[in-house]
This record gives sequence, C-alpha cells and structure tokens, in this order.
Amino acid sequence: MDKLRMMFQFLQSNQESFMNGICGIMALASAQMYSAFEFSCPCLPEYNYSYGIGLLIIPPIWFFLLGFVLNNNVSVLAEEWRRPTGKRTKDPSVLRYMFCSITQRSLIAPAVWVSVTLMDGKSFLCAFSINLDIDKFGNYSLIKGMPETEKMKLLAKIPCKELFENQVIRETASRYIKCISQACGWMFLLMMTFTAFLIRAIRPCFTQAAFLQTKYWSHYIDIERKMFDETCKEHAKTFAKVCIYQYFESISGEIHNLHHHSSKDGSDSEDDDKRKDDDDRLLGIRVQDDMNKALCNWHTCKPALALRKEQANAENNDKLHEEANGEINGFSKGHTHKVQKKEWAVYYSKV
Repeated sequence: MDKLRMMFQFLQSNQESFMNGICGIMALASAQMYSAFEFSCPCLPEYNYSYGIGLLIIPPIWFFLLGFVLNNNVSVLAEEWRRPTGKRTKDPSVLRYMFCSITQRSLIAPAVWVSVTLMDGKSFLCAFSINLDIDKFGNYSLIKGMPETEKMKLLAKIPCKELFENQVIRETASRYIKCISQACGWMFLLMMTFTAFLIRAIRPCFTQAAFLQTKYWSHYIDIERKMFDETCKEHAKTFAKVCIYQYFESISGEIHNLHHHSSKDGSDSEDDDKRKDDDDRLLGIRVQDDMNKALCNWHTCKPALALRKEQANAENNDKLHEEANGEINGFSKGHTHKVQKKEWAVYYSKV
C-alpha cells in the first residue's frame, strides 16, 4: 500500500508524465483491441465500403474523444475560456497552448489505430474490393457476359474466403489491395513523423520568451485550480468539524460545562490552541452565505495577478504615521510645505 501511495503521489506531482503514460497505454490498448477484434466484412456491394471506411475512421474518432475525456486539463481549458473577464484578463495564447497540448496527446491512440489498420489491410480490402479490375488477374471468362450488378456482387465476395469460389483470383486480388493498403500505412506514418519533426524543429525559431510565458501561465492556471480545490476541501473539513463540535456542545451543555471546570489548565490551553487553528483555517468565513458569495466571486471575478507586498504596506503605514505626527506638531498639509527631516549629531566633551 505504501508503494502504491508513493506512486500515486508521484503521478499527481508529475501530471505531464502521468498524461503521457495514459496516452501510451491508450496507444497499446488500441493496437490490442484491433488484434482482438474479429473482422467480418459483410461482402455485399451496398455495405462493404461503409464497413471498411467506418472501421478505419470511427474508432480513431472514439479514441480521440476518449483522450479528451481522460485529460483533466479539458475542464480547466473550458472554464478559462468561458469565465467572465472580471479583474483578470484572458490570454488567447495560453488557451491555444493548452488546446494544442491536449490535442497532441489525444492524437497518439488514433494514429496507432489507423497505422495498424492500414498495415493489416483487411478494412481496405473490404472497402475497395468492388472497384477491382479483375482482368488484371487473369481468367477473364469468370465475368464474361455477366451483368454489372452480378459482377459487383462477385467482387464484393473477395474479402470472404468461404463465399468466393476461385481462391487463386481471391488470393491475388487480396495481395494486391493489401499491398496498396500497406503503402498508404507507411505514407501515413511518414507524414505523421515528418509533421512532428517540423513542429519540434520550427518551434525554437520563434520567440522563446513568448513560449515560456505561455507555458508558465498555462501551468499556473492548472496549479491554481488544484490549490483552490485543496483549500476548499480543507475549509469544508474545518467548517464541518466546528459545526459538529458546536452542535454537540449545545446539546450536552451542562455535561460539557462540568467537564470544562474539572479539566486542567494544560488541557484548556490545548483546546484554545486547537480552536485558534480551526479559526485560522476558516479564513474568517464562518457563515454559509459568505462562503457562497466567496465561491461566486471566485468564478465571476477572479483576483488580479498582482501580489501585495507586506513591505509596501508597512511603508504606507509609516507615511500615514508621519503625516499624523506632522499634523500634531502643526505641519499639516495646506499650511506648510513638506519639509524633509534632517539628522543632527551632538557631541559632548569632558574638556
């Protein structure tokens, strides 16, 4: 259990590695699903093309959407896109970076499925068997004088080994179409690899400062949401603890008072410390309406990304004290100009 807990904490702290692991698992799952999938072409002219192309397109779309569903940053992206501007402006480049990052990870499993499907060639054979020119494979007498509808029905049966009589022509046609399918598969892999290479090669050519800023604020949005959720959970836990404690204290008032008078000073101080800790965790919010207002304000008007410094506040307080002292001594504003204080040093000699 300790090892599993450590692994879970590691995955939580390294979300990028975690998402890359999920994408790799999905890619392996897509290849395993295809190998375990029982391909059965309908061998009918009306359905061969739809079945073959559907097997090539629909599962990748499902894997692509599944990649979006399993990625936690999708909700962060949607929330950041739909939230009111309020005190914090929205940066479109950050939204684009988050969307591109999610899309890149979600495309891994569909690319593996399409590659495996094209390399196998069964769906390609089922989809394009009716477009074969059987004259290229010899034995022209097999379709000589045959109507066009019957010819299409015969060609549609090529993917089905049990339904096509001439196995020589079937094997030759199957090898021909599978060869084209594998060529398309290698072209697809080459195109995907070349596109990834261009993205990695061209990205350093642009301004790295803008890229680093975009990456930083995208990470900030994700971390801010996690910290907000953790703070809300901690506040809810403390709020429930205080409510339950006050409930039992009100129910058993006399018993609690007797116990309180008979307790020692050490236990009283410990109780006071615990209550102070609970008060600090409540952050000054102790009413349900105030908490609802705080949550609503967080969604509609997030605070600006400008942190206050305690030093600046201290300096402002010092200025206020100086002005107040000046007014007491008769140097208020409006009567005299602000005079800068001078430092004097007095030396005494015994001679």
